Amino acid sequence: MPFASQGSRTEPRKAVCFVTLGCKVNQTESEAMAQLFREAEYQVVSAQEEADVVVVNTCTVTNTGDSKSRQVIRRMIKAHPESVVVVMGCYAQTAPGEVLGIEGVDLVLGTQDRSKILEWIKRVEAERVPQNAVRGIWDAEEFEELPQLSEEHRTRAMLKIQEGCNQFCTYCIIPYARGPLRSRRPEKAIAEARRLVEEGYPEIVLTGIHTGFYGQDLGEEWNLARLVREFDKIPGLRRLRLSSIEPMEYTDELLESIVASDKVCPHLHIPLQSGSDHVLARMNRPYDLSEYKALLGKIRRRIPNLAVTTDIIVGFPGETDEDHASTIRFAKACDFSGIHVFPYSKRQGTPAADYPDQVLKKVKDQRVKELLAVARESQARFSRRFIGDSLEVLIERVDPEGCAVGHTPHYIQVEIPAREDGKLWTAGEFATVVLEEHHIKLS
Repeated sequence: MPFASQGSRTEPRKAVCFVTLGCKVNQTESEAMAQLFREAEYQVVSAQEEADVVVVNTCTVTNTGDSKSRQVIRRMIKAHPESVVVVMGCYAQTAPGEVLGIEGVDLVLGTQDRSKILEWIKRVEAERVPQNAVRGIWDAEEFEELPQLSEEHRTRAMLKIQEGCNQFCTYCIIPYARGPLRSRRPEKAIAEARRLVEEGYPEIVLTGIHTGFYGQDLGEEWNLARLVREFDKIPGLRRLRLSSIEPMEYTDELLESIVASDKVCPHLHIPLQSGSDHVLARMNRPYDLSEYKALLGKIRRRIPNLAVTTDIIVGFPGETDEDHASTIRFAKACDFSGIHVFPYSKRQGTPAADYPDQVLKKVKDQRVKELLAVARESQARFSRRFIGDSLEVLIERVDPEGCAVGHTPHYIQVEIPAREDGKLWTAGEFATVVLEEHHIKLS
């Protein structure tokens, strides 16, 4: 143990570890919370190391997410019996009493007031009584600013610009976990982006819960289209990537901002959720297949070779064999570069959970298998379109043998062999690769 001057002993730094479940927004928020602890002189360690505080950031998008969150919470309590255990995130927000009922949980914090976590931990330590810091999410009126990311050794920075959702799809619990739409002040978002670029991040991803509705609560002056134009002006930013944007949010102004930018990546994630109009209506999705197809055509006419990824839910209540067949046909016709396939999972508290015509698990499993086959074929077909082309790859990791893995602007994952000159690739650098079949890494 090192000693300070005059013989006084230096206290060891406290340690905190994070376990994060769920989406990229959760990952971004955990990183921000880690920075909050660093500023309080905590050391951020892995979940396998000893820690004074354990933070579990939970997911509630499905009942399976709730179950997995509970399993992880119990596992971390067992692994860290002497630690203060904090549970935060969407599951904590929607079921704080259930979480607090798990023996060993010391603090429940939802999806707001997270900047006060250190104050609550002090209260737990002083009173030695589990605390529930969750309050009604519909009280939230403003975007909660968390510490700006720092010391996160990544090549791609996630920058959260928006919180909450007002859509209320019949299968989705997220509005109840995240509350109403709140947008980050543009000057805050732009300032953080500039700092991230100055720290060496070549790519920024704009993310949120309902990203396309950015600015709706800020008045007529701001929207996502204008924010994209402002980011496009940032010196040194090489790539700007947009996370999931709903079909009805692609305004002419937003499309024009994307087309005019030389930094926005030619990769858009546009959720479909079903290839059946009947199912889309029951999901309360505000578009039909003809509108979705027309949007793809409109965007692709402006951006040749655009990569479009999507989400599709399989086995939604009432989905018939014909609905599923329609989804397969539509997915093939859309020529997606990637499809995230999700079997429908009941989420208590949503209308769809009470629909009487639930699809049997074995039927859902078969339909997932069939759609995944379409997804793999579609991804491979799109990626091979670029064989022989010279592509810029942002290197994200390098293995001990010197091989590197990264992504092209179209979000094609590429594996690059070790350099012939004996030098090592470096995460964060760009490599120009003439794409060959063996470079492509399919998911």
